[in-house]
Amino acid sequence: MPTVLLATDADWVFDDVDAALGGADTTVYRVRAGVDVIPAIHEVAPDLIVLDLQIGNMGGMATCMEIRHDETAERIPITAVLMLLDRAADTFLARRCEADGWLIKPLDAFRLRKAARILMDGYSYFEGVDEATDLATHVGAT
Repeated sequence: MPTVLLATDADWVFDDVDAALGGADTTVYRVRAGVDVIPAIHEVAPDLIVLDLQIGNMGGMATCMEIRHDETAERIPITAVLMLLDRAADTFLARRCEADGWLIKPLDAFRLRKAARILMDGYSYFEGVDEATDLATHVGAT
């Protein structure tokens, strides 16, 4: 059964993610602060981490960077990270913190399920990217 760890302090974001991804075959755990993500990873061993860009005391970008740092140091397992962005311009931040994928709010169940499935299958999912100009950035070309 897949496990999703969601970090958000917004109840409506939790409601949307839980409605789209939660169910008999998937469990959605929630933390309300970025500083609680690493301890929650140790506790629930998620298959996917969903980070709201705007999380109270430690935003999604800083949280994603901490996750990547701890993965590199082999303190936690490598896990797919999906960021929930406020606007298309925030893709720069998601790219800088090495998120595996992102969605731009407002959210809907179809896009959430699609992104989650693709990320848990080991691929990336980028929304709001101009493929003609940004494709090289996403496939590692220079």
